[in-house]
Amino acid sequence: QVQPVESGGGLVQPGGSLRLSCAASGSTFGINAMGWYRQAPGKQRELVAIISSGGSTNSADSVKGRFTISRDKNMVYLQMDSLKPEDTAVYYCKIVRLGHDYWGQGTQVTVSS
Repeated sequence: QVQPVESGGGLVQPGGSLRLSCAASGSTFGINAMGWYRQAPGKQRELVAIISSGGSTNSADSVKGRFTISRDKNMVYLQMDSLKPEDTAVYYCKIVRLGHDYWGQGTQVTVSS
């Protein structure tokens, strides 16, 4: 069992920055990938960015050039710059370990004036 725990969400003005963190606790061996997803009200959950154990990354076109995903040990980060109101959503950390997906509880990101 592995448990993702997110932190760093909050209220930010348009154009501002925020860094989300996700810590993997529990049995952390065998982690293949860690990523960030988001879900806005009435919308389907979508991939934001993901990074593999080998360091390769993939991200949504809507966040390219603005968001950066990175890893350090059992931590994954999402640096969010130039935030837009449409980035408002609950952001979830997902850990892929031994063929199973583990989801965090989510952290709210609100971009508004």
